[in-house]
Amino acid sequence: MSKRSILVVDDDRSVRSYLSDFLASCGYSVECAESGDQAVARLSAGYVPSLMVLDIVMPGINGIEVLESVKKINSTIPVIILSAAGQTKTVVDAMKMGAADFLVKPFEEQELELAIQNVIEKQKLREEVKTLKRQLDSYAEAGDILSTNPKVLRIKEIAKHVADTDVPVLISGESGVGKEVLARYIHTHSLRADKPFVKVNCAALPDDLLESELFGYERGAFTGALNEKPGKFELADKGTILLDEIGEMTPHLQAKLLHVLQDSEYSRLGGKRTVRVDARVLASTNINLEENVANGKFREDLYFRLNVIRVDIPPLRERREDIPILCNYFLCKYRDRYKSTVEEIAASLMDCFLRYDWPGNVRQLENAVKRYLILPDMNMNLSELKEQQSNSTPVPVKPKEDNMSLKDVGTRAAEQAEKELVLRVLEETSWNRKQAARRLNICYKALLNKLKRWQIDNRHSIGAPRPAPGRDFQSMPV
Repeated sequence: MSKRSILVVDDDRSVRSYLSDFLASCGYSVECAESGDQAVARLSAGYVPSLMVLDIVMPGINGIEVLESVKKINSTIPVIILSAAGQTKTVVDAMKMGAADFLVKPFEEQELELAIQNVIEKQKLREEVKTLKRQLDSYAEAGDILSTNPKVLRIKEIAKHVADTDVPVLISGESGVGKEVLARYIHTHSLRADKPFVKVNCAALPDDLLESELFGYERGAFTGALNEKPGKFELADKGTILLDEIGEMTPHLQAKLLHVLQDSEYSRLGGKRTVRVDARVLASTNINLEENVANGKFREDLYFRLNVIRVDIPPLRERREDIPILCNYFLCKYRDRYKSTVEEIAASLMDCFLRYDWPGNVRQLENAVKRYLILPDMNMNLSELKEQQSNSTPVPVKPKEDNMSLKDVGTRAAEQAEKELVLRVLEETSWNRKQAARRLNICYKALLNKLKRWQIDNRHSIGAPRPAPGRDFQSMPV
């Protein structure tokens, strides 16, 4: 891997020489510019450093003007500002314009090193997030299903296996679990993937409108039918049609649908000619069709026609391990759309997500992530989940002292999990803090701040017992 490059911009030769030698000893590739004009000219010529160290006060164009030019030339280049004491207003202006950090002269070498490490860590995080977004987008475009749950992975195997068979598939599950996602997955992996995928919600329209929507009508079939209209089955010819909420279909339409499934033909409303179609039929429902069959609300012969392959998608509360990966997907999907500055789901909120039952399943989780991106107020988001939880079946939680709120429980659990993981990594690295910070994917300064907050200087100052060897920390939000 090539060295990260740093452009030092300072009119003082001794400062440039000192910074060049020090940063080179830290493993960086260093180039220097003695004025703002020279720095802007080099950037305009195509030079793209990993980071800039920029002095505020210089002859010619000053640091603020250089920073403004940098943001116009390449806004992705992070800039660390060097200022003298008493330049607070100038520093504030620089930070508003997008400076990554600032240091007040004179400063210690460790301060500069930590500031650079912190900026580079943030830059790496943004790059990783962009890469993850591209990967997740490619999965979504390919109609993939994001899950690590064994039951869902088994469903994916079944779906892929039956995709090319053209037999009907009945998909059942609670509202919001992803029945349409699975239907699209089956279509994407079938030989009909380049043909239309048409969805019809059988519960959204009254009987007469649904019939005309499914089978179309001829001109003059009823008042207002000024032109003929093809039905959804015709539009799905050679492709796939999803009959969503099939359990809400009336007996009259059930009989007509059965005829289509048996003979692959039907007549439009007001029509005399027979329309033949070749459409793969998928159906989904969130109600118990067996009970409806027993009660006479759903035709038994139609049920057997649809129930060639049956897939039951488990609710989100039974596959909580999917919550983090779904959160990351929704965060990457909607962050740019809502112009959000949120980089990740806060640990305390993720802990609350993992505890919550999600009666609305994946759709509700998606809305919760959207809300957090738009209004990243932790107290509001946690209190809203707490209010929703009080209206649903409570999840058993270990009692806490002093009648702690949900916010306190989530914060304490996340903090404890984070502390235990940090201590374990420190033990494994023989308390080499820099090595531990790299393994934890945080900057060295952030690790020192955590240890200071926990009042831990070394392994002998730990008040609580160390975590037991072999404990699995992978499921804990950090």
